[in-house]
Parts: sequence; structure tokens; C-alpha cells
Amino acid sequence: MADILRYRDDEPVDHPAVTVDSFVGQTNASAVRIEPGDDARELIAHLDRIQLVEVNFPAFGDGRGYSSARILREAGYEGELRAVGDVLVDQVAYMRRCGFDAFEPDQPLDKADVEAALDRWPEVYQQAADSRVPIWNKRHA
Repeated sequence: MADILRYRDDEPVDHPAVTVDSFVGQTNASAVRIEPGDDARELIAHLDRIQLVEVNFPAFGDGRGYSSARILREAGYEGELRAVGDVLVDQVAYMRRCGFDAFEPDQPLDKADVEAALDRWPEVYQQAADSRVPIWNKRHA
């Protein structure tokens, strides 16, 4: 559990994330930050050199970052995908289904609450960007 939660005062990032526009124009950047309104598809041609993607959630009600995560995972991105900003414990399980594997919330989250949120539903009904097998596929396998 401690592996997926990060906070601003944790270990420093070796390579600070740059904007999508800056990333596409650079050859040495390995971390990128997606802001609401950025098109994650611009990064698909560069997935081989990206080590970290931060997706900013400036407000908990802004769901555009979910789409960015799923686009990148479905395109084959295997590096760290970190949700940053106004991340609430209620969203963590859904973010995980979209492909996020790390979280850097503005406000600390209780680790037990995060674990409970991730373990709340042992079965899923639809395919997503994570590796969970939908229950209908298990039933007909």
C-alpha cells in the first residue's frame, strides 16, 4: 500500500515532469504532466521514453484525467501513471481501473481507507485498463 501513495514531501523526483507541449519538443525528458484539456494521444508516439506520467486533477469533479489514463494504458504505456491533485479516497478504486498505479493527493489519505476502497468490490462487470477479469468472462470461461 505504501508503494502507491506519495506526498509532496516524500522522496524528490529525479526528473521533474514537464508539460505535454514541452515534452513533445524535448529529447531528454522522461516525465510528463497532463493537465485538464491536454490531449494524451500526443504522447503515444513517445511512450518508449516516458518513465512517469502525472495526471493532474485540480478538482475532484474534473474527470478528464480518467480518459487520459485509459488512453495511455490502452496504447501500451507501462510506466508509472500517477494521479496528482484533488484525489479523494472515493475515487481511488475507479482511478486504478483506468490504469493509475500511484497517487499523490493534495491532502493525506488514510492508508486503511485506501486499502478498503481498493478491496471493496472483488469482482468487476466490465473490462477496463487494469488486468481484472470481468465476472461474465469468468462464468463463461
